[in-house]
Amino acid sequence: MKLIVATIQDQDADRVIGSLTEQGYRVTRIGTTGGFLQQGNTTLLVGVDDNQVSPVINILKVHSQRRTQYMPMATGATPNGVALYNYVEVEVGGATVFILDVDHFEQV
Repeated sequence: MKLIVATIQDQDADRVIGSLTEQGYRVTRIGTTGGFLQQGNTTLLVGVDDNQVSPVINILKVHSQRRTQYMPMATGATPNGVALYNYVEVEVGGATVFILDVDHFEQV
């Protein structure tokens, strides 16, 4: 048995969870925040048999695509204290996935 821990962007979460549950997978959703962009993420926990890992990974690939986004980056301030911003292009989305072995599982 495996535990899949996948962190995805909030805006992808409903599509991913909908597809996972539609295919019969049980999923736990945890609200998290990313360190780099300081934006909301969703971390999913999915317990599956070993042979179900690939189908879950495929669902993540299909429904959590990478995309480009422009983020403000402070570059200074005017003499009267108004912040000046430049926008930088960053790639967001996709999924960060960890697959862990489960020694014991029990549902009580």
